[in-house]
Amino acid sequence: MKTKQDPPHCSLITLTPMEILKTSSFVRLTALALFSLTLFLLLFTRFSPAPPSSLLFFSSSAAAPSPEQPPPPPGKKAFPVPPLPAVERMGVLDGNGVMTEDFRVGEVGPAFDQALLNGGVSRGGEGGGGVREKVEKLKVCDARMVDYVPCLDNSEAVEKLMGGVRGEKYERHCPEEGMGLHCLVPPPSGYRRPIPWPRSRDEIWFSNVPHTRLVEDKGGQNWISIKKDKFVFPGGGTQFIHGADKYLDQISEMVPDIEFGSNIRVALDIGCGVASFGAFLMQRNVTTLSIAPKDVHENQIQFALERGVPAMVAVFATHRLLFPSQAFDLIHCSRCRINWTRDDGILLLEANRLLRAGGYFVWAAQPVYKHEESLQEQWKEMENLTARICWELVRKEGYIAIWRKPMNNSCYLSRETAVHPPLCESNDDPDNVWYVGLKACISQLPSNGYGANVTKWPLRLHQPPKRLYSIQLDAIISRDELIKAESKYWYEIIESYVRAFRWQEYNLRNVMDMRAGFGGVAAALHDLQIDCWVMNVVPVNGFNTLPVIYDRGLIGVMHDWCEPFDTYPRTYDLLHAAGLFTVEKKRQKCNISTIMLEMDRMLRPGGRVYIRDTTLVIGELEETATAMGWSSSINDVGEGPYSSWKILRSEKPF
Repeated sequence: MKTKQDPPHCSLITLTPMEILKTSSFVRLTALALFSLTLFLLLFTRFSPAPPSSLLFFSSSAAAPSPEQPPPPPGKKAFPVPPLPAVERMGVLDGNGVMTEDFRVGEVGPAFDQALLNGGVSRGGEGGGGVREKVEKLKVCDARMVDYVPCLDNSEAVEKLMGGVRGEKYERHCPEEGMGLHCLVPPPSGYRRPIPWPRSRDEIWFSNVPHTRLVEDKGGQNWISIKKDKFVFPGGGTQFIHGADKYLDQISEMVPDIEFGSNIRVALDIGCGVASFGAFLMQRNVTTLSIAPKDVHENQIQFALERGVPAMVAVFATHRLLFPSQAFDLIHCSRCRINWTRDDGILLLEANRLLRAGGYFVWAAQPVYKHEESLQEQWKEMENLTARICWELVRKEGYIAIWRKPMNNSCYLSRETAVHPPLCESNDDPDNVWYVGLKACISQLPSNGYGANVTKWPLRLHQPPKRLYSIQLDAIISRDELIKAESKYWYEIIESYVRAFRWQEYNLRNVMDMRAGFGGVAAALHDLQIDCWVMNVVPVNGFNTLPVIYDRGLIGVMHDWCEPFDTYPRTYDLLHAAGLFTVEKKRQKCNISTIMLEMDRMLRPGGRVYIRDTTLVIGELEETATAMGWSSSINDVGEGPYSSWKILRSEKPF
């Protein structure tokens, strides 16, 4: 019988140190210990208030303490900090973030050193462009400058021209560099917030334009009168004392093809008085630009602007007016005191340049209806001149004569070669107007009919005009899409302004777009039914888009913003500028703070400024706005806070 055997006893196995190190258990324990130590170091250096270089270990060697770092506590040695890598390359980052060594360090003058010591130089913060001079708070001008127009009130230049017989003294004579405006033009004593449109068409505050010369001279002609604390405008004129409405009806009856608000959208009123002609055309969907010189009736344009009627100071003298060729569908002159036939008709030839092909010239004057010998001689001269420039006398009735300009060049080309005035040379650009002298020649019409083939209002506002293809632009093709894209772009922006900033509450009437492009801002304001008019300014240093602006049924003017604008102080409720200051800063022709000071002169107390520009200039503009006493804020554009563009919104104190 087999018995059960006990299991064998376990024997103790002795391992050598080398064998222990090779066991899997030891390897796992060692790895765990190293991981724990690494984790401890990581957490300590991440959350410890002391810098990593101050972490101390017991070591046989210690790093010498640096001059910026205190020595370690006694008994402890500092962990050595590895040295920084050697510099391989130095340079300057350009605007695209690319490093370049092609740069030059200019000299710093002693004036800058002194200003830096005195704290007079500021380093731009948000939107700043590096080091720039700090703008000191601007002072208020002398009270005698209340109606100051810099380029028209240059007494030193005007005195030299007092003997001129062609109106030179009424043209632009801007102050020399450094002699311009350096202070804030004050309002007149008792200035009040302007009466809003449409009430302002019929009455304005006396204290805002406290001049009685026109009342004394023209009160009997139903122009203007004083009633208590207001000027009242009955709507009459020298040749239409019974009112502008009846006068406009008479013109329409004389020539039924003059359909105000359809065929006729943009008009020019020369020697406008207080602009009642243009004021009453507003209700017929016609935008009329009223012009007059700053002469003995010097405040007539100021009255027009205070009423809320489009107007600016301009004169037929020796230079082209600052409007493009074929700008106006109708030109009106009612006793405008212009001798159209002098100097071989050079002034009427300028009117011909401005008049659209097929457009109408309306002349209401004594030579039309009076039978005095001298006046009848003037009428014969006018008849002869208009026939030689191929104008058709459509109707003469009472004291009004109406001519029509031809649609093309066929009449001009069929004249005998000896007939004067001649056609202008083929290389003459009729849209080149900035400081260009008048020319005693007939501006030729485009052979392709551009300018004559505009559609009726309001379709022409959004239908790209054919002249879009004749102006100089970067784009060669797809120009129709370009103007449509600009219109959509500005509609979305202006709609957001109206909604977010409550523009409906601003009572906007007189608006200026200081860099108008194709007139997208003006078109958007029209489409959003903001009851205002817009002066579209096209800077001389950009593409001349004025022909397109007028073909769309809008108004505008050419200008160089390094010079003052030809308008009175306190003219506009809103000034809009997009990208203007970046462009002007690149020109380096004038200081952008000079442009801001001119904006303050043109802006009504309580008026607003919207500047959309790059962050490189917005900070500087905000500083200048503060120095002028404007209240300002910087807002993000629709692209968000990281866009390179910002919006500066400012309000001039009342």
